[in-house]
Amino acid sequence: MNEWGIALIAAGAAIIGSAVTGWYTRAAGIRQADAARQAGDRQADALLESVRTTLREEARARMLEVRRQTYVHFLGAADARILTERTGRGHVDDEAQLERALGGVTLEGPPDVTAAAENVLGHLRRHASPDELEQAKQAFVLAAQQALSPPL
Repeated sequence: MNEWGIALIAAGAAIIGSAVTGWYTRAAGIRQADAARQAGDRQADALLESVRTTLREEARARMLEVRRQTYVHFLGAADARILTERTGRGHVDDEAQLERALGGVTLEGPPDVTAAAENVLGHLRRHASPDELEQAKQAFVLAAQQALSPPL
């Protein structure tokens, strides 16, 4: 074999070696790109779930705050009406305010709180004794507290 033959064999081996190495490098690069894409997808999914969870928690907190304010408004209206019942002095619109407050409680719910609020109103309409009114009011407070407590 002369020098040209050896040079051609060496050049051919280098070209074939480069082609084989390039092929395997390309395949490894594709696998790495797929793995990186999948890892990115998992990371994006985790971030989206985190955002969804945060939004759900914030919405629940807002809902509970609106309920709390509604329950407080009802208690205030009930106390004003109870005071009017006991003293005979009050505002002309105490009954109307209590009815509006009951409407808010009915809208916000849940049903056991609404039932307790209706019970307070029923006791007032029947001119129940102060002890019975206080018991009905405490039953409402207990139901409201349970409705506002976070689940365990």
